[in-house]
Amino acid sequence: MAHETAVYTHGHHESVLRSHTWRTAANSAAYLLDELRPDHRVLDIGCGPGTITADLASRVPQGSVTGLDAASGVLEQARATARERGLANTAFTTGDVHALDFAAGDFDVVHAHQTLQHVGDPVGALREMRRVCAPGGVVAVRDADYGGMFWYPQSPGMEAWLDLYRRVAHANGGTPDAGRRLHAWARAAGFSDITVTTSTWCFSTPDERAWWSGLWADRTVASGYAALAVEGGLTDEDELRGIAEAWRTWGQEEDGWFTVVHGEILCRA
Repeated sequence: MAHETAVYTHGHHESVLRSHTWRTAANSAAYLLDELRPDHRVLDIGCGPGTITADLASRVPQGSVTGLDAASGVLEQARATARERGLANTAFTTGDVHALDFAAGDFDVVHAHQTLQHVGDPVGALREMRRVCAPGGVVAVRDADYGGMFWYPQSPGMEAWLDLYRRVAHANGGTPDAGRRLHAWARAAGFSDITVTTSTWCFSTPDERAWWSGLWADRTVASGYAALAVEGGLTDEDELRGIAEAWRTWGQEEDGWFTVVHGEILCRA
């Protein structure tokens, strides 16, 4: 069984969790919600701070949700989120998606949001997700595609950000254009009943622009991504500061607009 070889590009700096805790089942897993039944057993892989996990748990009140993440520290925040919402049907554990510590068919739904872009063997991960999914259940995956991100107005600094991010992600063993590859990965993993969709995040209001530009500006200079970029010899701190300033400048543009395109797959086990 293969084990994780990639490095998580973003890390868990506050600027990263600022983005992750904004995510809900409605804005990040809408394509899955019609599949959920009150008694379903759900595995949420790469759960991070647990906001999507908690939303899923509220939709399966007679069932359960297990949140799994490779990083143990962030799970304390996930547990706190579940406690604050009064959810007694959640559990959280560390683990590697390439070698899940569960029996075959343990779950009715296996979900991963923004996870496969960061793993070393996405096809192997999907095979494991399929193994622990009960017959007739679904494996649901959603990933952004950095090649499908676009914005207005154009900015050389923002172009530099996208180029650098993709190079750092590749150097870490990830696949930043994962969204477009999900269908092919699922077929390679042995799925045949696959529903493919896309959806977007769009940031255009003053508050949305301020939030999105601020977290990326901070992430560019202070997160694990920034450290990996410099340590890997792919950039220097001066360029990172320039990119961060480009983000803040974009955030102040009255006509500013940023779209993130996601690929989504629902795979019947």
